[in-house]
Formats: sequence, structure tokens, C-alpha cells
Amino acid sequence: MSTTAASLGLQTSAPAPTSKNPLWKNLGFQVIIAMILGAAVGFLFPSWAIELKVLGDIFLRLIKTAVAPLVFLCVAAGIVSAGDFKRVGKVGLVAMIYFEIVSTIALAFGLLAGNLLGLGKGIATATATAGVKPPAAPGKPQGALDFILNIFPDNFLGAFTRGELLQVLAIAIIFGAALLRLKADKRQPIETGLNRISEVLFEFIHIIMSFAPIGTFGAVAFAVGSSGTAVLLSLIYLVLSFYAVVALFIVIVLGTVCALFGINLFRFLRYIRDEIFIVLGTASSESVLPRLLEKLPQLGCSRQCAGLVLPTGYAFNLDGTSIYMAMGVLFLANAYNVPLGFSQQLGILALMLITSKGAATVSGGTFVVFAATVTATGVLPLEGLAVLFGVYRFMSIAVATTNVIGNAVATVVTAKLCGEFDEAMSQRVLRAQGDAV
Repeated sequence: MSTTAASLGLQTSAPAPTSKNPLWKNLGFQVIIAMILGAAVGFLFPSWAIELKVLGDIFLRLIKTAVAPLVFLCVAAGIVSAGDFKRVGKVGLVAMIYFEIVSTIALAFGLLAGNLLGLGKGIATATATAGVKPPAAPGKPQGALDFILNIFPDNFLGAFTRGELLQVLAIAIIFGAALLRLKADKRQPIETGLNRISEVLFEFIHIIMSFAPIGTFGAVAFAVGSSGTAVLLSLIYLVLSFYAVVALFIVIVLGTVCALFGINLFRFLRYIRDEIFIVLGTASSESVLPRLLEKLPQLGCSRQCAGLVLPTGYAFNLDGTSIYMAMGVLFLANAYNVPLGFSQQLGILALMLITSKGAATVSGGTFVVFAATVTATGVLPLEGLAVLFGVYRFMSIAVATTNVIGNAVATVVTAKLCGEFDEAMSQRVLRAQGDAV
């Protein structure tokens, strides 16, 4: 809704066609060049490349400083501008139903691919002496009750300092609801203040994003320089298969979802291509959350819908994580000759539907949650985690990219289902983008 976005004081109209900027000034192009240079440095000077990890870490730390406050401001201000808490509840309910459906499809897609491709057969022997050690697997996975409890913070500021997005989201929803209970004259100055601070934070993000190529260079150089070639060569089939499967998932599953709701997937991907390149370089979906919170409303999603659905999706709609976990389970089963029947695979799928939701809240992310899931099955070998960890940093690039694309699509679909999408604005923006290409 354009009126909602306008009430936040941010430009939402389609940009006027402008003359083309030189290619070298395009952020996506700069990130691609940084990735190529980083890979070259990692191969040629591996010892020095490992030290460049600090560049990627600095970039991600700066991004994370703005993520929590930006989510809080977008959600709280969005609820106030909506003027009706029931409207917010409708968006949240539709989003959660969508998340569960698509996450289940992603897990099933990964299991089907793993069975058809025969991942892991004969790989364990080839990598037994690779010498790669994964982080210690947790004693038990995060249970459903623990996950629910962790949504609610015990300290207002602690949720921000720890970067717990779900806790920040809970605070923002309650804070926004509290603002709605104030009289209009008392609420107005607070709402205006939230909007102005949001504008400053978006400018803060713009400044940080100008350093994305440097962060990408350091992250890619470290990833290439620190990985043993023996592990990479012996597991190349797994890595390439995973990339092929997530690409098919995006085209087939997300493409079908987009088609059902009148969205051109490839035009949409072109619209968020800079964010995709940044995730490819940093292997972090969090690195583009602030940009998407700004960019999706400019495409036509209401700001309160984007502010609520996008951060929630980072915990509940992890398509790439789901595919990785499903394929990883079958890889270990095949590599160590552990037979998994159809009923056992269905049981593991049900388990992963719960454990995958913790990937954004457990320290270590996707791999730690995957390790917890392997532990919980009681039948898969934990020593196989070392084999997978050897190439995880490369697979995490595809995991993060798929998660971002899946959540961006989820936000637009939810906005359309809830009447929170400005179709005319979307067409103007995409048409202007086509004219500029």
C-alpha cells in the first residue's frame, strides 16, 4: 500500500528513468569482481588469504549493528501506521501458513533429490584422512518448547545486544500495539520520531553497503584459502549436486509459486540481483536484510508487511537450510551404509520441520542445527559431520542465497494475499528497471 509506505517518510514511487551509470559503479558488478579476485588470491596465496577473513568479519559486524534496531523500527512503525492490530495479525497468520507449506516442500524436495542422486556413496573412504574437524555437536537439539520460550526475551536491551531477531520482533509487536493504545496526539510525535530514525538507519546501511566488495573479497579469499583441495575434490559431486538442486528448487517450486500469484520470477530476481550477489559473496543472508526491508516496499509491498514477514521468515522460512539438511541426512546414510526406509525418512522429515526453525537462533546457524538433527536421529554417524563440514562454507553460499530469495518471494506473496501490495507501483518499478537495463 503506497499510503502506508509514504507515511514512513520513505520514497516509494518508481524511480524516474535515468541515464545509465558506468558498469564499474554498479554494486553487483563490483561484488562479482571482488569474488573473482578473492578466489584468485585464495588459490595463489592461501596462507595470506586466511588472514583476509577479518575484512569479511568487519563488514558483517557493521551490518549486524543495524539489523536489530531496523527490524524493531520497521515493525513498530508499521503496526502504528496500519492503525489496526487485527490487520497485522492477519499478515502474520498468512505468512506462517505459507512458511510451513513451503518449508515442508523444500525438505521433501531435498530428500527426493538425495535419493535420486545417490549422494554420499563411496565418499566416506575417500575423505577419511582429510583431517577436517567440525564444531562439537550439541548434546540434544533445541526442542519445540525451548524454541517457543526463546522467542520471548527476559531483557529489553538484551534482545538487541544478542541480535535475537525473533525476540526483537516480539518486542516490536508489543511496543507497536502499546503505541496504538495511546491517543493520537500523544502517539504522533513518537511515530514521527521512529520514522526519522528509520531514515537515518537506512542511510547508515547505504554507507556500509558501499564497502560490500571489500567484505566480499576477504570472505571469498578466506573460504578458498582455508579449504583443503583433497576434501573439495572428493566432495565435488556433493557440492555441484546441491547447487543444481537449489537452482531447480528456485526455478520449479518458487517459480510455480510466483506464477500462481502473477509474479515474473526472473524479473523479480533481476530486481534483487545486487542483494543476491552480496549474499553469494558473503554467504550471509543477514547481510542484505536491511536492504530488502527498504527495497521490497519500493516494489509495492506495504512496509508493515515487509517489516513483519521478512524478519520472521529468517527463522521460519529457511528453504535453503531445509534442502541442505535433507540432502545432508541422505549423504551420511549412503556414505556409511545406514539404510533409511521410506517411513524413517518421513520421521526424519518431521523432525527437521522442528529443528530447522532453530537455524537462525542457535549459535553456529545451519550446520550446528544439522548436527543436532543428526544426533537426534540416533542412527546416523556423527563422524560423518567432519566430512560435510569440510565443504560447508561453500554450500552455505547456496543455502544463504536460497533463504534470501525464498523470503523475498514469501514477502511479496503474503502482501498480495493480504491486500498489502500495490500492483501499479510494482509494474512502474519493474518497467523502469527494464528501461534502465
